[in-house]
Amino acid sequence: MLQVTPSGQALGATVTGIDLSQPLSEQEIKALRKAWLEHQVIALPGQSMTDEDLERVTQYFGVFGREPFFLPIDGSEHVVALTRRADEKAPVFAENWHCDWSFESDPPIGTCLYSLVIPPVGGNTGFTSQYLALERMPDELRSKLEGKVALHSAAGAYAPDGTYGNRAEEADRSMRIVYSDEAREVQTHPLIMVHPETGRETIYGCIGYITGFVDTDPEESIRLLRALYEWQTREEFQYTHQWQEGMFVIWDNRCVLHRAYGGYDGYARELHRTTVRNDPARQLRLF
Repeated sequence: MLQVTPSGQALGATVTGIDLSQPLSEQEIKALRKAWLEHQVIALPGQSMTDEDLERVTQYFGVFGREPFFLPIDGSEHVVALTRRADEKAPVFAENWHCDWSFESDPPIGTCLYSLVIPPVGGNTGFTSQYLALERMPDELRSKLEGKVALHSAAGAYAPDGTYGNRAEEADRSMRIVYSDEAREVQTHPLIMVHPETGRETIYGCIGYITGFVDTDPEESIRLLRALYEWQTREEFQYTHQWQEGMFVIWDNRCVLHRAYGGYDGYARELHRTTVRNDPARQLRLF
């Protein structure tokens, strides 16, 4: 029987009593999805999954999302390996707060990770609730952000001259990243939106993939984005996830920022990842 135990932090929960290596019933899928929507991040420890299992479970939440700048593992169209060798010298991947692929016209609603190799120290993942960040935001800051439409771009990360582009320090990276001029394309999304399944208002995105706001002076945009970033990443809104091998995690990309932590130099780490796009047939309405 599915059991949900909240993390005791600002968001996140552990789910037990379910075996993801076996097909789930529609009732179990709805219960799992409801736990995800309510807690924003859920972790299912003690799983023994193949990549085919990971692909099947991904589709319980929606349809496969696109991975525009990652190459999938051999033999799969959808599974990406997040890897780091024990002797790797490239900087830890994704150390800044972000929400996945927000620069897409149809961004992923969620990201799934399954842990294969976990170091004995470090390697945590941080999450921060954008529901709480908005609910507790000072009126003065909110009044400046209300109605803003954000400009999203991957240029700073995945363009040839971006963080993961054609740089000497990237030559040693084991992850299969593909930089491209496609990263310079710009997509707009409202900064404050209503989550379509929970009905709660949330902030979507942060500085990094957000490069500015429509009809806003660039310098003013940067000032606002820095003030927003300082607020939305406060510790009181966070959950720090500690990994175990054989753990499945999914977070809601629509209301959560996340980041990777290092601290495991000299140890290998490998997780397999998929992203989830919206499937109207899977949507729930919790309001």
